[in-house]
Amino acid sequence: MIKSNSNKDRILLKRQPLVLLIFSSVSFLLILLRLIFLQLLNYESFKKMSDENRIRLIASQPIRGRIIDKNGYILADSRVRYSLIIKPQSVNESNWEKHKLIISDLLNIDSNLVQKKYLDGLKNQQFSVTIIDDLNVDQLIKFKENEDNLFSFQIATKLIRNYPYKSVAAHVIGYTQPITDSEYKFLFKKGYKLNDLIGRTGIEYAYEDFIRGEWGGEMIEVNSLGKFQKSLGIKPPKQGNHIELTIDMNLQLVAEEVLKDKKAGAIIVMDPRDGAIRAMASKPTFDLNFFSKDFKPEKEYNKLFNSSEKPLFNRALNAYDPGSVWKIVTALAGLESGKFPSDTLLDTKPCITYGGQCFREHNDLGFGVIGYEDALRVSSNTFFYQVGYGVGVDQIHEVSKKLGFNSLSGIEISEQENIGLVANSEWAKKGRGWGEPGRTPWVPEDIASMSIGQFVVQVTPIQIARAYAAIANGGYLVTPHLAKKDGEYLTEKRRIKIDIDKGNIQLIKSGLRKVVESGTGVSINYGVSNLPPVSGKTGTAEDGEGGSDHAWFVCYTPSEKSELVIVAFAQNTPGGGSVHALPMAREILKVWNEMK
Repeated sequence: MIKSNSNKDRILLKRQPLVLLIFSSVSFLLILLRLIFLQLLNYESFKKMSDENRIRLIASQPIRGRIIDKNGYILADSRVRYSLIIKPQSVNESNWEKHKLIISDLLNIDSNLVQKKYLDGLKNQQFSVTIIDDLNVDQLIKFKENEDNLFSFQIATKLIRNYPYKSVAAHVIGYTQPITDSEYKFLFKKGYKLNDLIGRTGIEYAYEDFIRGEWGGEMIEVNSLGKFQKSLGIKPPKQGNHIELTIDMNLQLVAEEVLKDKKAGAIIVMDPRDGAIRAMASKPTFDLNFFSKDFKPEKEYNKLFNSSEKPLFNRALNAYDPGSVWKIVTALAGLESGKFPSDTLLDTKPCITYGGQCFREHNDLGFGVIGYEDALRVSSNTFFYQVGYGVGVDQIHEVSKKLGFNSLSGIEISEQENIGLVANSEWAKKGRGWGEPGRTPWVPEDIASMSIGQFVVQVTPIQIARAYAAIANGGYLVTPHLAKKDGEYLTEKRRIKIDIDKGNIQLIKSGLRKVVESGTGVSINYGVSNLPPVSGKTGTAEDGEGGSDHAWFVCYTPSEKSELVIVAFAQNTPGGGSVHALPMAREILKVWNEMK
C-alpha cells in the first residue's frame, strides 16, 4: 500500500512540468489573441476612443450668410458680441492675483466674482469660462489698451443675428433660434452643435442649409487629468452663402408705411412676368431682433406669442373672403362654359332671390342691361349672381384651380401659407369640413355667395396676385419667389400656360381697364401724374368670421406688357376697397413710377 502511493506521487511529479507548460501555453495564447483583438481587429475603434480622451475641440461658430435685397441693402447679417473669458487650466498662477485685481478695477467688476468663476472653472475642468458676457464698447477699448498686462484674460466673440431694419419685411426674412435638445439628437449628424442657431421661419428657414455655414474650431491635446497640453491646429469656420432676394426695399418701405394706419392687412407687389416678389408686408409686424436676445422680457414675449393681434401671422399668405376681386373668376367660368359668351347682356336688378334670401345689388338699384366689361367696371353683384348660378359651383371651382386657387402658390416660405378654400359640390357632400357626410347639401344661397367671393370662398393675397398676374401677362400662371443666387432663381422657375381661351382673358383685361378709367377704381389716378395705364379691381368683402368688412384693391401696370401687380388688403376695415385699399396701392405706384 505504501509502495503504491509512492508510485502515484512520482507520476504526479513527472506530470507537473507538462501541466505547467500547457497552462503557460494557454495563457500565452489568450494574451496573444487579446493583443491581436486590441491591436489589429479593433485598432481603429480603440484609437478613436483614445483620441477622444486625449483630444478636445474648442468650436468656432460659423458666420451665417447675409440676406440682401435686389439693390444690395442688408436685411440680415451677423453682429459680433464680445465676451471677456479666461482659460482656467492655462492661467499662470504666479500672475493670477495681479491680473485679477487689474481687471476688477479696469472694468469695475467684483474681484470675488472673478475668483469664484476661475476656481469653479478649475474644479470642473472647463477649458473656457466667461467673466463678462456682453462687453460694451467702453469696456472693450479699455481691455484692448491694457491687453499686454492682462494675458490671463482673453476676448471671445459670439455671433448673433442682426436685422438692421428691425420689423421691415419681418415675415419674409424670418428669424433664428437655438435648436432644442430633442432637435439636437438628429441634427448633430448634419454638423449642428447644442444651442446652435437654426432658421425658424421665412428665408432664414427656407434657405437654412444655404446660408448657415460650417463650424470650425481649435483642436487641443490634454493629459490623463484633462489638463491642457498643446494646440494641435485650427480649422477656420466656413461662412454661409449670402442670399439675394427679389425684394426691392424702396417698394417694401412704402408698403410697410401705407399699412401703418390700418388695424391689420397685407401688401404684395409682384412682377407678373416671372413671379418675382418686389414687396411683401403684413400688419401687425414685429422686431426680428427680439429673437437675438439671450434674455427675453416677459412683456415683449407676451406681446408676440400671446397677443390677440397675432403679429407673427403672415396675412399676405392667410385666407380671407375676397369679395368683388373674385368676380374675374366667375366671369371666366361663364365665358369658358359657353353658357354666357362674350356678347352676353344681363338685366341687373335691385335684388335677386335665391333660396329663401334676396341678394341685393350694392347700389340697391341695379345698373340696367349690361355686359361683362361694364359689370366689372361698376362691380355689379346681380350680374355675377346670374352668371354664377347659371354655370354652377363646379365650373367656378374648375376655373379657379386653373388660376392657382385652392393650392399652395409655390413660394419658398410655404410654412406660413394657407391653402384657402374654394367650395364645390363634393365638398358639400362630404360635410363641409364640419358636418356629417350627406347632411350638408349645396343650397342656392351658396352659389350666390360664391359668385361674388363670399363665405364659401377663402383665398390668400398671394393667390389673388397669381390670378391677376395670369390676366396681366396674357394667360401664364407664375410661381411667386423671393430669392436669387448669382442672378438665377433658387427655386424652380415655372411659368405655366393656363387652359383658358385668350379671347376670354382679353375681355377680362378690357373690363379691368374700364374699372380704372371710369369705374370703382377711377381714384387711382387722383394726385398722380405720368402714370402708365393701370387696370384693376376694387373689392369689399363681409368677414365670414363675423368681423367688420375687409377692403381689397388689385391692380397691374402698364395695362399692356405689365411689369407690376399690386394686391392691397385691409383686414376688418369697413368702408370699401376704393376708400381703404386703393389709396395704399396708389402710394406704391407713385414710388414705382418715380423709380422708373
